[in-house]
Amino acid sequence: MVAVRDVSVTVAPGSFFTLLGPSGSGKTTTLMMVAGFAYPTRGEIFVDGVAMAGRPPQKRELGMVFQSYAVFPHLTVAQNIAFPLQIRKTPRAETRRAVGEALELVRLQGYEGRLPRQLSGGEQQRVALARALVFRPRVLLMDEPLGALDKKLRAHMQLELKHIQQHLHVTVLYVTHDQEEALTMSDRVAVMRGGRIEQVGSPSELYDAPGSSFVADFLGESNFLDGIAVSAEGGGRWRCRAAGGLEFLGVAAAPLQAGQSITAAVRPEKVVPAEEAGEAAPGKSVNACKGVVEEAIYVGDATRYRVGLGPDGALTIKVTNRLATRPLSAGAMVALVWSPDETRLFPRAEP
Repeated sequence: MVAVRDVSVTVAPGSFFTLLGPSGSGKTTTLMMVAGFAYPTRGEIFVDGVAMAGRPPQKRELGMVFQSYAVFPHLTVAQNIAFPLQIRKTPRAETRRAVGEALELVRLQGYEGRLPRQLSGGEQQRVALARALVFRPRVLLMDEPLGALDKKLRAHMQLELKHIQQHLHVTVLYVTHDQEEALTMSDRVAVMRGGRIEQVGSPSELYDAPGSSFVADFLGESNFLDGIAVSAEGGGRWRCRAAGGLEFLGVAAAPLQAGQSITAAVRPEKVVPAEEAGEAAPGKSVNACKGVVEEAIYVGDATRYRVGLGPDGALTIKVTNRLATRPLSAGAMVALVWSPDETRLFPRAEP
């Protein structure tokens, strides 16, 4: 069984690069090969132009942070952070200085003498981060480092990690299955599936212009409409017809032919009630349909509505509560509009 196949990416120096994908997609295996804990059967790994495959982990000068923290329970905070310097036989005075700087970087001044059991999960993760950075590695590898934290602390640590990365200008290779985390922290993201890279791009590129229905579905949330491509309209746009007869325009993510089966994807927040569109609709080409509100779910800053379209299925829309002129009630008829440029068309394999 092959865990990773034909993976080839370039990570820019000083950037935050994330491997994103579901369980079993190959992202952690890829990271472990870079770290030296797994070896590729073919291919090569380069860090600053130097071949790494075959080198043991301790010879690669890469920092590593695990989800489980992996701090030494019998050592104090200062001793944990100093460990990479001690095995490198760094002079004591330099070690003390570097440990002090690392403690300040992760905001743990005054915690030097504490043991891991006296720390919270977030504080232990900060210790693990300081230990990985104290010797100034060429690359920092992070494997689901925030997975064990609660949601609020995880969101806080995402911003902390990004700030530290930018402050040190260290190159980060990060692994996560959390789409929001990848969008928040990354300069570039590689979406993985089945041991291969499905698409690489900036968070905005992947979210606004997914290259496949898998990326559109995995990264964020999308509505999907199945149908056929009817005719090319120029500029990459195609006129399509859904199974129930609804016609709409979209932008092809791959070459299409007339009569070809397609799947169209559009984000819930891009579909709005016609009365909410305001000045966006007049004079512009828009997709439009009518449906019946089947469900309304209040989620704080917005309300999610499921709108039934009869034989064409249903659309989920997300309306910001602050901007809405009035809430929609279940059973109400509503007209919806959305932009063709925000509708992605993917070839659909026939069953």
